[in-house]
Amino acid sequence: MPSSYQWRRISTEEREACLTARKEGGLPWHLPPHYNSETSSQYLITAACYEHKPIIGASIERLTSFESALIELSQSYGEVIAWVVLPNHYHFLFEGNPVTPLLKALGQFHGKTSFDWNGEDRSRGRKVFHGLTERFMRTDRHAETTVNYIHHNPVKHGYVELWQDWPFSSVHRYLETEGREKLLMRWKDYPVLDYGAKWDM
Repeated sequence: MPSSYQWRRISTEEREACLTARKEGGLPWHLPPHYNSETSSQYLITAACYEHKPIIGASIERLTSFESALIELSQSYGEVIAWVVLPNHYHFLFEGNPVTPLLKALGQFHGKTSFDWNGEDRSRGRKVFHGLTERFMRTDRHAETTVNYIHHNPVKHGYVELWQDWPFSSVHRYLETEGREKLLMRWKDYPVLDYGAKWDM
């Protein structure tokens, strides 16, 4: 399925063929279907603002309250292992099965949050969030690399030069509980490399 940006560039015939294939396969028309993994209970959860506009990050207060509400909600369905909230998207590593109840709750949370923010910003009808995906962890190594990926995300997107300089992340908890040396060892043992290159832009 093309991304939302690719979708705008393909022909009408290509769009119709893509939608027909998804409908015939019993899949959602525009987004990947959600699955509960039979082999893993850990998932990378990701959501972004529509067209990656920095709506979450309209203010420090909004970022702070959103981070708190997101983690509190998610922890009521399982364990949040690591997280990061950026001005236009978020990621967190979640442990719990099935994952679909959490995804449903997050969809409702996005809806309420969008309504509140659109009222604050006098932007009724604005689309705030686009998509909510889960990627199950295939191995322990995949999960460990994902923790590094999450903590490295603010650096990847150019917000800060060091992980610890971004306040809206679990890296501070990791520094307190595991220490700097253990985090450096984790970074060396589980390098991010090109993780997310095709889908986290």
